[in-house]
Amino acid sequence: MTGLDQRSYFFDEGIRFKCRRCGDCCTGDPGIVRVNESEIADIAEYLNMPVSAVVETFLYSWGNGHSIKEAGDGRCLFFEDGCRIYPVRPNQCRTFPFWFANLRSEARWIKICSQCPGIGTGHLFTKADILNVLKKNM
Repeated sequence: MTGLDQRSYFFDEGIRFKCRRCGDCCTGDPGIVRVNESEIADIAEYLNMPVSAVVETFLYSWGNGHSIKEAGDGRCLFFEDGCRIYPVRPNQCRTFPFWFANLRSEARWIKICSQCPGIGTGHLFTKADILNVLKKNM
C-alpha cells in the first residue's frame, strides 16, 4: 500500500469511534465473520469450553477456516443482550467500522454512519491509524 498514505481521503482529518456495544453490527443482515485458529483458541479459553465444542456449537467451515454461525434472524450466535465474547472478539469485529468495504467511498461511509451510533464519538482514529488497520486486514 505504499503511496496510498500520500493520497487524500475523506477521512484525512480522522474519524472518531467508540463501540457502543449496541449490537447493530452483530444483528440483522447475514454476513461472514471469519475466525482464525488463534481466535478460536482464545474464545474457547474465555468460554471455558474445549476448542472442539466451540467449533461444533458456534462455527462452520468457510474457505480455509471458519466463520461464526448466525441465528435464523441473522444475529451472531455470540450476541445475547451484548457480545458474550467481547474481550476476545475476532479481529474482524475489533476493526469495525474500519473495513475497506466501508471506507472505499464517502457514500458507503455515510451509510455505515447511519447504522452505527458509535461513529463520531470517542477516540479519534487518525488517517494513519485507519490505514494501518486496512493494511493489516489486506
